[in-house]
Amino acid sequence: MKLSSDIGRLLGRNLQNGEQLRPVDLARGHGLSTQAIRNYEEAGILPAADRTPHGYRTYTPLHARALRAFLALVPGHGHRTATSIMRAVNEGSAEEAFRLIDESHAQLLDDRRTLQAVESALRDLEPTTVSEPGVRSESAAVSGPGGTFIGPLAGKLGIRPATLRKWERAGLVRPRRDPLTGYRVYDEADVRDARLAHQLRRGGYLLEQIAPLIAQVRAAGGLEPLEAALSDWRGRLSARGRMMLTGAAELEAYLRERG
Repeated sequence: MKLSSDIGRLLGRNLQNGEQLRPVDLARGHGLSTQAIRNYEEAGILPAADRTPHGYRTYTPLHARALRAFLALVPGHGHRTATSIMRAVNEGSAEEAFRLIDESHAQLLDDRRTLQAVESALRDLEPTTVSEPGVRSESAAVSGPGGTFIGPLAGKLGIRPATLRKWERAGLVRPRRDPLTGYRVYDEADVRDARLAHQLRRGGYLLEQIAPLIAQVRAAGGLEPLEAALSDWRGRLSARGRMMLTGAAELEAYLRERG
């Protein structure tokens, strides 16, 4: 830690004095390799460096600011989008950079809405999946000891049997087949998945968006263990939002310095 701080102070003095920076100076100041610095320049993340008469790259405070902006953008936007943002800025297309940033924020908002939809769906399911003493849960009422067939389940959900068959093809429900009749039989977990899918479809979500969420419920072993995953999801979305703010501040500083 002390070595890193010393390097940071040295780099800061160099920038204040307007001194040129070698690739190794820029690399060490951010815990990178000199090859990474060269790669960033070639990718357009950094402005093109000047060259000495012997062909060596020389960097300036502007390059250091660009590097800080890029490294601050990566956690919130991802490496690919952060690269595209910096490339657009360095090519003089600030509007394209802003568009890319807007897309990232739109994706974050969409992710938040998806999380809210899942949480809402789980709340709607909760009263019927937890049985009180002497009271049968809705799942039990629909399924019975041996499971339920497609017609009664579709009727309970207020959908057509064809919809359940479509959900099965999409992987949202996985009923077994009765060995004697070949009819689909939905056990209690299938009823749970069908009801969750129904809630999310009512919220406007596509089958391909719902399928991974249903898979998470199955992997968690039910709805209750999924709460920990949802809590982690909420935390990651909040962290991503804050990292976007940090990236925006560094990018703004870089834009000001570019003039």
